[in-house]
Amino acid sequence: MDKRAFIFIGRSGSGKGTQAKLLADFLKVGSGEGSVLYIQSGYEFRNFVMGTTQTARLSKAINDEGGLQPEFLAVYMWVNMLVKQYTGGEHLIFDGTPRRPHEAGVLHSIFQFYGIQNPCIVYINVSEDWSRKHLLIRGRRDDNEKDIRSRLDWFEKEVAPTVDFYRNNGAYNFIEINGEQDIKLVFKELTEKAFQKK
Repeated sequence: MDKRAFIFIGRSGSGKGTQAKLLADFLKVGSGEGSVLYIQSGYEFRNFVMGTTQTARLSKAINDEGGLQPEFLAVYMWVNMLVKQYTGGEHLIFDGTPRRPHEAGVLHSIFQFYGIQNPCIVYINVSEDWSRKHLLIRGRRDDNEKDIRSRLDWFEKEVAPTVDFYRNNGAYNFIEINGEQDIKLVFKELTEKAFQKK
């Protein structure tokens, strides 16, 4: 299987992480273990803020208040992984990043640098109401009405323009998936659209 890059994007609670992990397992079956570099900024941040550096302490303070991390630090998380771990022989999966348009521009330059052609944008589309309901059901510490409202508002302000950037850019294979289905049906639609014969 030719090595490919995938970017998962969508509202909080849309199931991006679940689908990204399913795709990683699917790609490993076709390409072998170690064939996928899975980049999840949220996971990287959670580990990073446990550190003792000044940057980690400041980042943790933002994290504890439910604020937005600075753009440079978000980019650093996945650029650092690429520089240190990418050999050129893996599929790439970006889970929930980039989020802001400037971050998308940085990642675009990275794809050009590595010669990665036609990355696939997987937009898991769910309504605000659907997202809110599932975040409340999930019941994580930060899944309260106030924080959920803030994240959904932030999606409209910051992430939606990034979705439009990818939707209107011919350098990408943009696919939109109905996330308001059973998990297996979402993945079926994803694989059918992502791997359809041209």
